[in-house]
Amino acid sequence: MKMNDQWWKKSVVYQIYPRSFMDGNGDGIGDLQGILEKLDYLKELGIDVIWLSPVYDSPNDDNGYDIRNYQAIMNEFGTMDDFDQLLEEIHKRDMKLIMDLVVNHTSDEHDWFVESKKSKDNPYRDYYIWREKPNNWGSVFGGSAWEHDEKTNEYYLHLFSKKQPDLNWENPKLREEVYQMMKFWLDKGIDGFRMDVINFISKHPELPDGAKGEGQTFGDGSPYFMNGPRIHEFLHEMNQEVLSNYPAMTVGEMPGASPDFAISYTDPDRKEVNMIFTFEHMDLDSAPGGKWNLKPLHLPDLKENLAKWQTALHNKGWNSLYWNNHDQPRIVSRFGDDQNYRVESAKMLAACLHFMQGTPYIYQGEEIGMTNVKFDSLEDYRDIETMNMYKERIALGYSHEEIMKSIYVKGRDNARTPIQWDTTANGGFTTGTPWIRVNPRYDEINVKAALEDPQSIFYFYQKLIALRKEMDIIIEGDFKLLLEDSSEVFAYERNWKDKQLLVLCNFSSTEVVIEDEELLTRMRESKLVISNYESGNMSVLRPYEAVVLKI
Repeated sequence: MKMNDQWWKKSVVYQIYPRSFMDGNGDGIGDLQGILEKLDYLKELGIDVIWLSPVYDSPNDDNGYDIRNYQAIMNEFGTMDDFDQLLEEIHKRDMKLIMDLVVNHTSDEHDWFVESKKSKDNPYRDYYIWREKPNNWGSVFGGSAWEHDEKTNEYYLHLFSKKQPDLNWENPKLREEVYQMMKFWLDKGIDGFRMDVINFISKHPELPDGAKGEGQTFGDGSPYFMNGPRIHEFLHEMNQEVLSNYPAMTVGEMPGASPDFAISYTDPDRKEVNMIFTFEHMDLDSAPGGKWNLKPLHLPDLKENLAKWQTALHNKGWNSLYWNNHDQPRIVSRFGDDQNYRVESAKMLAACLHFMQGTPYIYQGEEIGMTNVKFDSLEDYRDIETMNMYKERIALGYSHEEIMKSIYVKGRDNARTPIQWDTTANGGFTTGTPWIRVNPRYDEINVKAALEDPQSIFYFYQKLIALRKEMDIIIEGDFKLLLEDSSEVFAYERNWKDKQLLVLCNFSSTEVVIEDEELLTRMRESKLVISNYESGNMSVLRPYEAVVLKI
């Protein structure tokens, strides 16, 4: 594959979570017509690719990740005609569209599962994973990963909600159905797929019990369903049967994949996927016991982790670069300072990520520095994972205040509050009652204000996207971590041919003096590419300052 076929290497992707992006008809829920209305905004930002979170027909138990019909649009979002119009308008603006591919599980209301439940000899029975006796696995969303079905007196596997039964990829008929469905969308003209938990599709055939930690009710099944025994075979088959026949971009969401796994998944010669989403850097502010147990980020951990991925995949595979998505809290509240240095820290975090090698992903609202939200009442939250965790922790004796503290920091609804377009009611997202409350900071943080301020976070992102198009070193260069031991500064260099970039990012709210004489000499001989402050003293980084230099 030639570089010009690998168009995704120079692209910047913008993720739309449709329910919260823009409401076109006033029912309080974002929709396809709302997205259509804002395409010129995304074009102005400089976006190449839109990734659309699920818009398929769904009972909406897990915000659309429980699909009832893969080839129909959810009523709340519009119609297939709306989708076709959206796709056409995206392509008219020289942008591309990738869709979510959710094929580890379906909704329990999908026709296949409705049939599968009818009897043990139903032709669709084997499309799902049924057992007479369940193992001890826990679900990702809490509770058991198995649900009893009274009619046939067997249990079906659901790694997520009980309304999301897992598909049985061992069944070649099921795989063929999935490939036909993928072709349906690619034939419509979409440009690729983001593949939801795609490394979960191959389970260990014997489904062994998982290890149990002290005091845990359920076993950890992840060694038997993450990166399972036939995963490479399935992904290669999918590539050969479907993806290789289209100029498609693919990114696999793969929790628990190490750099070694990532190289094998993304090595172009193996013909599986173009890149994967990793999760290691998103777990660095979690204490033992999972994401709800909080600890502050230790910057050397983040530097070591991102450097590991940058160096391991260089010239072997390809990285995806992201801070935010629909499952992650807002990065400016997480690794920045969303009160005193919101603009500076949002820009610094953007620069730190966008000068690395890989395809950057911007999550809706990131480009204006949207923040986490603190709703007083649990009633204002909508996320199934959050609700399940709350119930479990109350039962374990945690206080309401303790649990809410975790939700404020790590809850998925932080990313799902509606886009703040302007200062009108509900931030201009809807003329109706929004499905989830709007972040009250919309008066201060909104798109209209960002577009009117030449120094806004929006225009900083716009410049970063433009630089990626202009500077091949960002795409091609190698990566070397500098000032490894610093607890405040994330510094690295990129090298390619005779060119060199230096990137220095202060992750703290205090001034940091650069004392490395060799580095200072190189900095003095360089030219400024971009900074988030007006000109300053090279040897001192101000709070959350980012400086990128060309040598």
